[in-house]
Amino acid sequence: MIDLRALREDPERVRASQRARGEDPGLVDTLLAADERRRETLARFESLRAEQKQVSRGVGKASPEERPAVLARAKELAEQVKAAEAAAGEAGAEVDALLYRIPNVVLDGVPVGGEDDFVVLRHVGTPRDFAAEGFEPRDHLDLGEGLRAIDTKRGTKVAGARFYYLTGIGARLELALLNAAVDQAVANGFTPMITPTLVTPQTMSGTGFLGSHADEVYHLPGDDLYLTGTSEVALAGYHGDEILDLSDGPLRYAGWSTCYRREAGSYGKDTRGIIRVHQFNKVEMFSYVPVEEAEAEHARLLAWEEEMLAKVELPYRVIDTAAGDLGTSAARKLDCEAWLPTQSRYMEVTSTSNCTTFQARRLGTRERAESGTRPVATLNGTLATTRWLVAILENHQQADGSVRVPAGLRPYLGGLEVIEPV
Repeated sequence: MIDLRALREDPERVRASQRARGEDPGLVDTLLAADERRRETLARFESLRAEQKQVSRGVGKASPEERPAVLARAKELAEQVKAAEAAAGEAGAEVDALLYRIPNVVLDGVPVGGEDDFVVLRHVGTPRDFAAEGFEPRDHLDLGEGLRAIDTKRGTKVAGARFYYLTGIGARLELALLNAAVDQAVANGFTPMITPTLVTPQTMSGTGFLGSHADEVYHLPGDDLYLTGTSEVALAGYHGDEILDLSDGPLRYAGWSTCYRREAGSYGKDTRGIIRVHQFNKVEMFSYVPVEEAEAEHARLLAWEEEMLAKVELPYRVIDTAAGDLGTSAARKLDCEAWLPTQSRYMEVTSTSNCTTFQARRLGTRERAESGTRPVATLNGTLATTRWLVAILENHQQADGSVRVPAGLRPYLGGLEVIEPV
């Protein structure tokens, strides 16, 4: 959640964040009023409890004549203390509920607006000119079927729409990609982890995925558990309610997991192939750092994503996502979007978010500092995912339907240089 003390000191900053996100800035004033009521009711409770303790101590010292009045006052105070405690509890619960409704405060410089209001920071690489090469590019599903790498028909038969099989070289290509991502993460100081893909409501809520994006999450009501859409969730919960030692530098983890998303609201979007699916695999970077180092760590995560993209030789652009398109927890998000030749557009393949102290406050993750303990900052970033296969197949295809294997993946495929159609 957001820092309540910082909200009291500078409410306009939070109002501005709400406006930038397209959210209700009036919620800030509602929260401030609730916070004032909470502090007033808490002060009344503490005052009455102090008086109750003082009167209780006086019962034994009272004379026989005074005792009935003192006892009556003690009884009256006991009732008042009970009522004041209940009122303080209700006021506190109201504040907590309102705090959970306010998303993270966006950082200075984040573009204002919605999904289409991002800012392009740079382009890397040049898309191929297939017309100059003398052939029309095939889309990834056409290529994948020709290579016997992707089978969406049987995926739909077995599990429904937006499910698929990766078969033969398709399965091997994904494993090569993910293993390359893990190797790169380890080389840069990350601890690899295979994470749970089912988490408790407390963990899912703590990471901010049960707010405005709750309709994207699969819930198992019989067990009251949630399927994760990213290993970020399990990695954020890993150090919940712990005090971390960051004196030797950030704690960095790379989570490999299967991910699940309902794709609610995406009816009619990317229905062909494996661009937008319900189940996929991903390697996700996750960092715990002191808040002062969060922006520098964000830049490092982006650089590692771009290092991975260079290995698979994809043309891409980097965008600064607009505030209205940020997730609940993100204060800033930078995406890498690979060029998709058959659609003449860029498609998101990586995303890295600076969540500042938002998740850590919800999950109770702290570090020791000179003034005591304080929340840490958490950040996340995609290093590879199933969707990358779409861009790899389309960008490295050849006129005969074969696909050139990027040099960075060849060591993971036994030196294979070209995938031939079957």
